[in-house]
Formats: sequence, structure tokens, C-alpha cells
Amino acid sequence: MMRPDPTNVRHVACIGAGTIGGGMVAQFLASGYDVIAQGPGKDAADSLERLLDQAWPVLERIGLKPGASRDRLRFTKDIEEAVSDAEFVQESVPENIDLKISVYEKLDQLVPPSIIIGSSTSSFPMTEIQKRCQYPGRTVVAHPVNPPYLIPLIEIVGGEKTDPSVLDWAAEFFDAVGKRVLRMEKEIYGFMINRLQIALFREALHMISAGEATVSQIDDCLTHALGLRWACMGPFATFHLAAGDRGLGASMDVHGDVEWRAPLVTERPLPDWTPELRALILGQAEEVIGGRTIPQMIEERNETIIGLLKLRETSRINASKNVA
Repeated sequence: MMRPDPTNVRHVACIGAGTIGGGMVAQFLASGYDVIAQGPGKDAADSLERLLDQAWPVLERIGLKPGASRDRLRFTKDIEEAVSDAEFVQESVPENIDLKISVYEKLDQLVPPSIIIGSSTSSFPMTEIQKRCQYPGRTVVAHPVNPPYLIPLIEIVGGEKTDPSVLDWAAEFFDAVGKRVLRMEKEIYGFMINRLQIALFREALHMISAGEATVSQIDDCLTHALGLRWACMGPFATFHLAAGDRGLGASMDVHGDVEWRAPLVTERPLPDWTPELRALILGQAEEVIGGRTIPQMIEERNETIIGLLKLRETSRINASKNVA
């Protein structure tokens, strides 16, 4: 059986409909797909509808693709029913390796070998997940960033037994979905996104544990400095601009030995995760949360990201006009 054309897929199955799975459901619906969502929980369908109530206005502001409609969603608790007509399957069950292995083993039996199965896993390598599959070549990690319907990037990486052509297919498919595809050639624990953000978070934990900084100070450092800069360009592009017109090489020559080679706290093991450290962080975090509810914070996050996305697109269009 031939593999579906990645740019002409119409029917997607989402196995798992929690925060990440539900976010993927929203993304697929907004991109004009027919979606069957599956979740075993008693309140799974209602929870998914609440998530869509929250996500859909955001997606409307970003811009829906032709054919996008919440009416194209069906929900079931039965995995077999969910994948019966699927041209692509996205698995987003809870982050438990034994559960993922067993779900993939079942999907492997239910889904025709020509249909690709992607996983939203944020930590486990596909080599582990696919190990009990009869057709492991069609399995791939498709790791989104929360919330999937708002953050464009998705990481694509295979396991030891993944067919390289499946990576090509998945990259083309998610490009058609509207995602910014980050294709990784080498499998690593945690993938690129989490490796980078956890490295920063580890450093933050050390500074809080040592009394060198507070939760509020660290958040301010990111939201009012690094985060603003990183919304436009990454660290290498940033350092390229740091030495005037001499570029990245000069910046590395100037800063490399002094700053980049300086011993980081994270070279040591993490501080013990004690009740005292946990209480300290939670107490300091109250200053950052400031009495806001989680829905209020989600709305604030959405408004900020939408504004940045639109501003970035305007800047890109203006820059291309200037070049032309």
C-alpha cells in the first residue's frame, strides 16, 4: 500500500487529548483537517472542548486555513475506531515510557504499515518507544512546543529503526500543517528544545538555592531582556551583532575565553530537591504570579505571543521589500 501524499492528507487521528494532544487537535482542525480524537478519561471529551473554546479564538486571530472548522472533529474512547480511516496518527498519551511502548505496540497492529505514526513525547527517544513494533520504520517523534496551536516549532527525529524517508514525509506533512519544522538528524534524550530550556532552568535552580537570585529576578531577566532578544534572533545571531561590524568571529575572540569558558554552576550536580527548596521557590513565585489565575496567565501569554508573531511577520515583509 502506498503512503499518502503528505501535502494531501485529510484525516488525522490524535491518540491522547490532554494539554498537548488537545493542542495538536486544535492545530490540525485550524489547518483544515478532519480529526478523530481519542482519550480514555471519563471527562476527556468535555476537557477537549474546553481547550478548544480557549484555543479557537487565538487560532482565528492567527488565521485559519481553508476548510478549518471545529465541526470536523469527532471524539471516541476507542483507539481502533480513532485510527480506522487515519492517514496520519499523532500519539500524545501521558509521558510514561511503558505506556507509550504499549500504545505503540497496539497502534502498530491496528494501523496499516503505510501510515506514519508520530509521537509528541518530550523526552523519550523513539528507539525506546518503537522497540515492540513490527513496523518500526514508520514511527517518528513529532515533538511540539506547548501550546502546540500557538508556538510554530515542531521537532522531527527518528529512532534507530525509523526509515529516513519517513523523516522526509513527516517534515513535508508538518510544513503543510503550518509548523516550523526542526528536523534533527541525531536522536538525543529530551530533544533540542528541552535540552536548551532545562539547561537554563538548572542554572536558575542553582542561583535560587544559593540565594543568588529570586524567582522574580530570573523571570525579569528573561521577559525583559533575553526573551525579547531571542524572539528576534538566537544566541549565535545575537553574538554576531555584539562586536560591531566585525561579526561572530570577533565576538567569540573577545568573549570566548572570559565569558563562554567560565565555569558554570551547572557543571556541578543539581542541588538536592528538598521540601525547603520547593517551598522557597513556590513562595517566591507568588510575587511573579501576582494573584492571577491560570486562565488569566494563559490569555496574557497568548496575547503577547500573537503580538510578537504578527510583529515579526510585518518586519519580515518590510525587510523583503527593502531587499527587493
